[in-house]
Amino acid sequence: MTFSVPGFDLAAFVSATLAEDLGEGWPGGGHDVTSESVIPAGARFAGVMDSRDAIVVCGLPIAEAFFRALDPEVEIEILHPEGAVVPAGTDLMRLSGKARAMLTAERSALNTVQHLSGIATMTRDYVDAMGGNAILLDTRKTIPGLRHLEKYATRTGGAQNHRLGLWDAAMIKDNHVAVAGSVGQAIGCARAAGVKDIICEVDSLDQIAPALAAGATHLLLDNMNPDTLREAVALVAGRVPTEASGGVRLDTIGAIAACGVTYVSVGRLTQSAPAADIGLDFTPL
Repeated sequence: MTFSVPGFDLAAFVSATLAEDLGEGWPGGGHDVTSESVIPAGARFAGVMDSRDAIVVCGLPIAEAFFRALDPEVEIEILHPEGAVVPAGTDLMRLSGKARAMLTAERSALNTVQHLSGIATMTRDYVDAMGGNAILLDTRKTIPGLRHLEKYATRTGGAQNHRLGLWDAAMIKDNHVAVAGSVGQAIGCARAAGVKDIICEVDSLDQIAPALAAGATHLLLDNMNPDTLREAVALVAGRVPTEASGGVRLDTIGAIAACGVTYVSVGRLTQSAPAADIGLDFTPL
């Protein structure tokens, strides 16, 4: 299995997740009491993971890693590639191996695929609603510790990643401006520090000229209605990329994307995506 996400340690994630579920470090923890007491040590299962929802598939190689961590000889067939759009009732994975190991890994594997497929599916819905206008961006509104996976899921669904963290671009917002004194002063400080990529949030048209004059390389147009967005895009006149942000919903993103902005960012892709309904049914061998 070859699966890699920059900044993400798959082996460490699998190990820590299984340790959490098994209760390592708790008195009496470190094992699956149900499987050990109910399932014979030599029992074997065959299983099928399937989706009860129409989804964009995401996370199956990670699910595979959970099962292989507990049964290196498990036989696994992934039936759809990452990013595939499948209807409800689709089989996603077939597997067979040691029953105890498969039952112990089941919840961790399903939780991951449900969460990531939910994000990828919502992302694709937003991309489709944009009608080919603008580029969809995610945000840093991610669950702590899961950012690299969640941003992988938005990419799988068709979005591009915004900043990965606090390190890869400056984003000057109202609180930075309040301390620095003005938009121009805040951007000037970032430039003086040698920052190459400087995103500046503007919430009014009169902030655009000073932001551009000071050297912003990307303008985030915050909570502007479509009419104001069109005015802002005209004022920028293609000098830097523009990004519409704030309160974007599935029913409004089409009109927002049609205003001529370069990007539309949506926090709810990672903040509010519902888990996909995905199950795993086993049969004794």
